[in-house]
Amino acid sequence: MKLNAITGSTGLTLASFVGFALAHGTYTLIEDITGEGFYDSFNFEAIPDPTQGRVNYVNETVAKALNLTFATDETFILRADDFTVLNAKGAGRDSVRIRSNNQYTTHVAVFDMQHMPEGCGTWPAVWETNESDWPNGGEVDIVEGVNDVEPNQSTLHTSDNCTIPPFTTQLGTTLSTNCSAAFDFNEGCAVELAGNNSYGPAFNRIGGGWYAMERTNHYINVWFWARSDPFAPDDVTCGASTVDTRKWGIPAAHFPNTQCDLASHFGPNNIIINLTFCGAKAGNSTLYTAAGCPSDCETFVNDNPSAFENAYFQFSSIKVYT
Repeated sequence: MKLNAITGSTGLTLASFVGFALAHGTYTLIEDITGEGFYDSFNFEAIPDPTQGRVNYVNETVAKALNLTFATDETFILRADDFTVLNAKGAGRDSVRIRSNNQYTTHVAVFDMQHMPEGCGTWPAVWETNESDWPNGGEVDIVEGVNDVEPNQSTLHTSDNCTIPPFTTQLGTTLSTNCSAAFDFNEGCAVELAGNNSYGPAFNRIGGGWYAMERTNHYINVWFWARSDPFAPDDVTCGASTVDTRKWGIPAAHFPNTQCDLASHFGPNNIIINLTFCGAKAGNSTLYTAAGCPSDCETFVNDNPSAFENAYFQFSSIKVYT
């Protein structure tokens, strides 16, 4: 288990293990989203990018026509344009942003992912929020990263008066503790996952794996299991009709309600999956250069379409339990 970066200790006690175990529970499948079912369960958001990315989000008709999304019986692909050289004064790179039709409160969501977008300038995310009530309704970033920098980072963004403790029962490392979107340029309270195979090219080389998020009024947990992980729970890998999070072990990221009233900071949220470029995070010149990326972000994205051949999500399924 990784030592906590802030405290230098795991912060684990018998009481924390007991309380953690008692909080978990059993959930029943309410949505099984696979293949063509993604078109039924999500809507396409052809909107200006809220993060000021070098992107042009297209609607469903255009996405299908340009082959930016396609489905089989067993998989769903969401990708960006990888053949157009962009005019620096024109629209950004064509890509896709989808939002679930349903909203969720207490629930478990399991994402079976075979591939995620990679490449300099990319900023992919799998997350939950209510766009019309942000940040008051809360935000959970399950998968997020930029410029192929590993590992994954899971983060909460909320209204004021919500923090997480600097140490807790988790496998990852706490990077920041103030969840308020008004604090430190909306850094949020973030946990860096243990092991580099949770994000980007390393994730893709192992054939992906499973991300799971459990949200209750007492805590929000994120787990990750690589495709070949012998400890991945059977109810996750088999897509069971019920899941028991008590058997899933210590999560990769654990956000307790000890310093944040989660019930008042989180409302009904949608699942959002999107791929943007550059913008407030991937385009940050310090982060972009530190990742070893060439030129500047927008110029690179404009001039190098073939660099985004692997900038795509591939999902086997999304399963939601309550």
